[in-house]
Amino acid sequence: MKRTLLTACVTALAVAGGIGAPAHAADIKLRIASGHPPANTYVDLMQSFFVPEVTKRVAARTKHKVEFIEGYGGAMVKVADTLEGVQSGIIDIGGYCFCFEPSNLPLHAFQVMLPFGTMDPEVSVKLARAVYDKVPYMSKVFEDRFSQKLIALIADNGYNLGTSFEWSKVSDLKGRKLAGAGLNLKWLEYAGATPVQSSLPDAYTSMQTGVYNGWIMFPSGYVNFKLYEVGKFYTEVGFGAITWHGLTINSARWKKLPKEVQDIILEVGREYEAKTGTVNKVNYPRQVEQLKSFGATVKAVPESVRVDWANSLKGWPQEKATELDKKGLPGTQVLKLALEQAEKLGHKWPVRYPVK
Repeated sequence: MKRTLLTACVTALAVAGGIGAPAHAADIKLRIASGHPPANTYVDLMQSFFVPEVTKRVAARTKHKVEFIEGYGGAMVKVADTLEGVQSGIIDIGGYCFCFEPSNLPLHAFQVMLPFGTMDPEVSVKLARAVYDKVPYMSKVFEDRFSQKLIALIADNGYNLGTSFEWSKVSDLKGRKLAGAGLNLKWLEYAGATPVQSSLPDAYTSMQTGVYNGWIMFPSGYVNFKLYEVGKFYTEVGFGAITWHGLTINSARWKKLPKEVQDIILEVGREYEAKTGTVNKVNYPRQVEQLKSFGATVKAVPESVRVDWANSLKGWPQEKATELDKKGLPGTQVLKLALEQAEKLGHKWPVRYPVK
């Protein structure tokens, strides 16, 4: 009896101390979530690429095992609450749009402040990565203020305008209620439209009931959320492919992970980042064709309309840069870098915004 008790005690101490524990004794569980559903390309890639690749590589290259507990489409966090969800530790890893954090991350929507940028999401994410690498604040703010680490940037596809009415020039939009998210509402405001803040999960019902009559939206969102049923006119304006989403991990959870697991997460994170560009680029023409096959009327505006719209916004980038500078943020530095980096990557601005 005593020997049995002694053996049990020794075994318990050994397990507690990691002595003689099996290879997978320290199995790692990570809760990963997004307020958006897998209908969004970046969430689909979280589910189909990031999670399985981290799981597979950790199992193959370390003595550890990672198990992900996944919650998408608002199952764990809502679209506007994901940063806080990661910060508080409700979830370990979150994918979200910085557009829902205008107070916390005002500078991270910098590409939106430069409308009519590249429509190539591969170029967009490379441009954003170059800016983040040259301006340490862009990554450090997540750690310094929000108890999380940025592990990947996320590119969206090119933004256009879907509406329930036909239009051909900017003045046709005057007074129309049109939806967007965060700062891209300014694009609408300058066009004379009435901007309405919204999110994709609400889009179909809101357009159906006339809360608004259009959406600034990339084709994947228009296809996957069936918005062509309530807004059959999809106009290729070419506002730009914007990198203003990110994948972050809670800092306390990150620090507890073994170094080799951290390295794999960062490795897969960078591959995931690049994939958000390449997959969106490949999907764009397919999704435009899908819209046509579903009965949507798809057309592109002439360059003169883009120039006209860009001219209406010409003073806005400098206004935003100055506003951000006054808050102690590197606004001018980031916007100038983004303008220059876009040109280095081959983009020609319809109107070259002056930022000094």
